[in-house]
Amino acid sequence: MRVLVVSALVAMLLLGAASPDAVAQGSAPRPPASTPAPKPPPAGDKAKDDDKNAPVIVDADSLDSFQRQGLAIFKGNVIARQNNSIQYADKMEVYTDSKTDRVERVVSTGNVRIITRDCRMGTAERAEYYDAEQRVVLIGNARVWRDADIVTGDRITIFIAEDRSIVEGGKQERVKAIFYQNQNKPKSEIKFGPAGPICP
Repeated sequence: MRVLVVSALVAMLLLGAASPDAVAQGSAPRPPASTPAPKPPPAGDKAKDDDKNAPVIVDADSLDSFQRQGLAIFKGNVIARQNNSIQYADKMEVYTDSKTDRVERVVSTGNVRIITRDCRMGTAERAEYYDAEQRVVLIGNARVWRDADIVTGDRITIFIAEDRSIVEGGKQERVKAIFYQNQNKPKSEIKFGPAGPICP
């Protein structure tokens, strides 16, 4: 199995690094039409950029909440938003510490698609987020890209705090990365719409 360390391209935030209040406690999620989109953070305001305590808004067809076990399961067309980043999945399981209500881990399965506020995108069959380690794992046909640059593998592990990633190939396919070195390439301007970032 080949391992490729890629830092700048795949260091992205997975939704789910949220405060305990972000997980609904038995209440139905609000419909997207009534939820105002968060405003983009002011340029240069690093504290707000990295604010993992911003609320997470989750819309889904259903929610099963198991408060004693510290588990909330969102099913059907799940859309989670935080700080102008969006994650889509068929199912999302949010595990919290039963004593502190702090999010420990988030597991998303089925058609996982992530768009970060800086227009980095990722897809996989499964995504796992571990809050204490600030680690994201994209599993199964994992792919991360921004503009034309792309990295693919069977498994992509992203260490958010370290700005470091590991991409692993599977039994059938090796790691593949395509990077364009156009120094004169203009930087894409990111705009924000009601549903989050509008990536060029």
